[in-house]
Amino acid sequence: MTKYEFNSLVVEQSDSLKHYAKKFTNDNEDANDLVQDTLLKAVTYFNNFREGTNLKGWLYTIMKNTFINNYRRIVKTNSFITKEEEISNANLILSASKNQGENKFVMEDIHDALSKLSEDYYVPFSMYFEGYKYHEISEYLAIPIGTVKTRIHIARKVMKKSLSTYKLID
Repeated sequence: MTKYEFNSLVVEQSDSLKHYAKKFTNDNEDANDLVQDTLLKAVTYFNNFREGTNLKGWLYTIMKNTFINNYRRIVKTNSFITKEEEISNANLILSASKNQGENKFVMEDIHDALSKLSEDYYVPFSMYFEGYKYHEISEYLAIPIGTVKTRIHIARKVMKKSLSTYKLID
C-alpha cells in the first residue's frame, strides 16, 4: 500500500473518529483537536501500520492513547498551579518577591545579633559558620573541643533568640 492510498483510507475514517472523540471529550472543539492529532499521528507513523491490521481499530487505539496522554499532561500541569482565589499565608511567602531593602534590614539584624555575642562565643561561632571543624577551632583557640561545642551551642541559642522575628510560621 502506498502512502497516498493509506492517507486516503485514514481520512475516510475521520467522521467515525469524530464520533468516537466526542465520547472522550464531550466538546466539539476538543473532539476536532483530538481527531486532528490522531490523523497526524497516523500519517506520521504510516510505517508502523501493518497491512491486514484493522485500520479503524488502529486509529481508535491511537486516539485513546493520545487522549490519555493529553489528560495526564493537563492533570500534571494543573497540580503545579494554585487555583485559589486567595493565596494562603504559607504560599504567599513563597510567591512574594523580595527586594534589596529587606535584605539590608535582615543583614543589619544579623550583625546586631552577632555584636551582642561576647568574643568568647563570637570567635568559635563565626569560625564554625565559615566552615572550620570543631577540632580546628579547638586547636586555633587552644581550648578543649568540648568547650568549643558548648560555646557554639550557646551562641546559636543567643542568635536564635535575637532573630526570633524571622522564624517562619509553619
